[in-house]
Amino acid sequence: MASEDPKIHLTNNKGRRSLDSVAGFTTSIGLESIFTGTIGGRGHTIVLGRVEGSSELDGALVIGEGGCWVGDITAKYVVIAGQVEGSITAREKMEIVCTAKIRGSLTSPFIAIAEGAVHEGEIHMAEVKRFTDQRDRD
Repeated sequence: MASEDPKIHLTNNKGRRSLDSVAGFTTSIGLESIFTGTIGGRGHTIVLGRVEGSSELDGALVIGEGGCWVGDITAKYVVIAGQVEGSITAREKMEIVCTAKIRGSLTSPFIAIAEGAVHEGEIHMAEVKRFTDQRDRD
């Protein structure tokens, strides 16, 4: 797990289009925490530790820098800055931040992949936008 300050601050979601409607996270997996099982529900979830399992969320799922998910993910909005090994499905939007490392298929109507992000797998979408993330640069 990462012990230093993250380069990307996803909890400050101002200007991050995928998180504009997120007023706060109802569930969080903290640094150095491990969760095994299925996460479901309507709220928004942030993962800074490790999850081994699956999700079926009607809200946003954020995997922060240093966070790790092993298993399949389904959520309304997905933002990845950490590591994922498994299939990811975002019903509305997916954002892959420059620090992300993903092995698995991506499925969403809209996917934005930042320069520097690593993805190994298939992409299924209506549109892919590549961008250089300007929000967190000094």
